[in-house]
Amino acid sequence: MANINLTHFTIGIEEEYMVLDPVSRELKSHQQKIVSEGQKVIKDKVKAEMHQAVVEVGSDVCRNVDEAFNDVSHLRRTISHIAGDLGFWVGAAGTHPFSHWESQLITDHVRYKEILDVLQDAARSNLIFGLHVHIGMESREMANHIANSTRYFLPHIYALSTNSPFWEGRNTGYKSYRTKIFDKFPRTGIPETFDTIEDYDNFIKLLVKTNCIDNAKKIWWDLRVHPFYNTVEFRICDVPLTIQETIAIAALFQGVCAKIYKLRLQNLNFIQYSRALINENKWRASRYGIDGLLIDFGKEEEINTRVLIYELLDFVDDVVDELGSRHAINFIAKLMEEGTGADRQLKVFQQTNSLVSVVDYIHSQFLAGI
Repeated sequence: MANINLTHFTIGIEEEYMVLDPVSRELKSHQQKIVSEGQKVIKDKVKAEMHQAVVEVGSDVCRNVDEAFNDVSHLRRTISHIAGDLGFWVGAAGTHPFSHWESQLITDHVRYKEILDVLQDAARSNLIFGLHVHIGMESREMANHIANSTRYFLPHIYALSTNSPFWEGRNTGYKSYRTKIFDKFPRTGIPETFDTIEDYDNFIKLLVKTNCIDNAKKIWWDLRVHPFYNTVEFRICDVPLTIQETIAIAALFQGVCAKIYKLRLQNLNFIQYSRALINENKWRASRYGIDGLLIDFGKEEEINTRVLIYELLDFVDDVVDELGSRHAINFIAKLMEEGTGADRQLKVFQQTNSLVSVVDYIHSQFLAGI
């Protein structure tokens, strides 16, 4: 079959960073100084989040992984330098190892006030840091089809991103405790399938009409057809320690989308499984990262997670060269060898028995590879 045009599979990346006190290593409010200084340099690519110790950045729409790498590198460098000039550190991990949410200040903004008013302590305690990857689509109809089919692969890619083993001074026993915290929100987790984009839009309209939500951005699923952009937005991952991990994960999401698209053009599809089944794999990924077993639902048996990730790499292999992402995808083998962010955080803790040392490590990795 002739090559298929994959140029519309653009990449957009959002990362959430923690702002740290260099002395105590606790999370610290920057009183939006980093955001206001950052906006002078990178405009609306930096913004405040609900908690004042969080800074969110978003890339441009990037045509390929190299553009994404350059853009996110620039964002990480810029935020790091501005934070340093203001007397702060920054880091990227799904949770802070020991800061307590009760002592964190909330950003004074009408949107956050509304969320707090409805969700109360579920929102106040939502002190977590994620990675969102947008993959461009040729149409919303195709976006819905691809979202339905890529649900199966969410736990596999999420396992690679696990980077939140500690919470409020405890080793949680999870590789990603971040999603356990976020589960307190409504409309989270693995979504159901929608037969058509009209079904999805009607679902949104019903929630708005019945005052469940006021707009579609309050759908916080692990992936969603974006309400305003022609993208599928993948929201399941912890923010990774390093940029190479972020770009490798983005490349994998892009590759899976392109592969499903290619199958669709050949009148083929990947089998779709229920939310309940995929949730079993999501739980295993959050608990064990890449060191556990996931269920192969086709074979109806447990398989080593690493084996399934290598099978996923084989699955996307025929699209990565055309996407120009082979080098980014190849980094996943190194990630599996050295361990995820959670594995490396735990290793530092085992060596030092110090969560302060873990924070130092998180901070030290922020600009690694840039």
